[in-house]
Parts: sequence; structure tokens; C-alpha cells
Amino acid sequence: MSFEELKPIVSSIIEKNDGTRDEKLKEICQLLSDNVSYYNWVGFYFANHEAKTLHLGPYVGAETDHTVIPFGKGICGQVAESNANFVVPDVKAQDNYIACSFTVKSEIVVPLFVNGVNIGQIDIDSHVIDPFTEADERFLEFVNENVAKLFT
Repeated sequence: MSFEELKPIVSSIIEKNDGTRDEKLKEICQLLSDNVSYYNWVGFYFANHEAKTLHLGPYVGAETDHTVIPFGKGICGQVAESNANFVVPDVKAQDNYIACSFTVKSEIVVPLFVNGVNIGQIDIDSHVIDPFTEADERFLEFVNENVAKLFT
């Protein structure tokens, strides 16, 4: 399914009247995992700005030990500080990478803003080297713009 075909489904998940916020986030993770062949782990992390940590939220994929990540550590921690998308074509070439699994070859992290504040991010791991394009970034920005509605 193309990103354009996925957009209205993402919007409908956010806008439906039933289900908790976490259930909707998990449903989005499942939708992306099921429909984008190189999205092998899809999840959300949420910021605790006082503690300067990220906390794992709903996700789909292999279990992870990385349920709390300090700001600045790994790709997710760097995005918490930079407020910018981070695409890693090959995780082996990245110095500040937290290895989740030997099967992970690449990663994309896109920050989630609510009222101009970076409250978290969507994190996607792939078992393929260098699959992410600008189209992935724009699509995940769209996803996060919609997810932000759950926090306002």
C-alpha cells in the first residue's frame, strides 16, 4: 500500500470515537508495520523533559530492552535534543547507535511536536540497508501531525 493510500487510514484511526490513545497509537504502528515492507519495528517514545529521558510507548515488533533512553543517547536520544528528523542508512556506520538487534540495518526517527514542543517521536527500524527516502520522512511527519491531535 502506498503512503498516499495509508494517509486516510491513519487519519481515520486518530479521528474515531472509540479506543484509548495508546490503542490508537498501537493500531497505527500495526498499520505501518503491516503495509510498509521495510518497516520491521515501529514504535513511539515519549519525552520526560524533567528527567531528560524518553519512555517507550506503544510499538509493534521485537521486544526491546530500551524502554528508557537518556536524551542524547542513540538515534532517539539525539532527536530528543535536535528536534530534527534523523535517517540512518546503515546503523553500523553510526557511532552513537544503541543496538537493538543484530537484524536492524537502518533506522528513521521523526520528532512529534505538540504546540511547538517535542513530546516524543516515531521510531522505525528496518532489516534493510538504506531503504528510507524523503517520501518516508514526509509520510512520517504526516503521521505525527495527526498523532499530535491525540494530545491536544
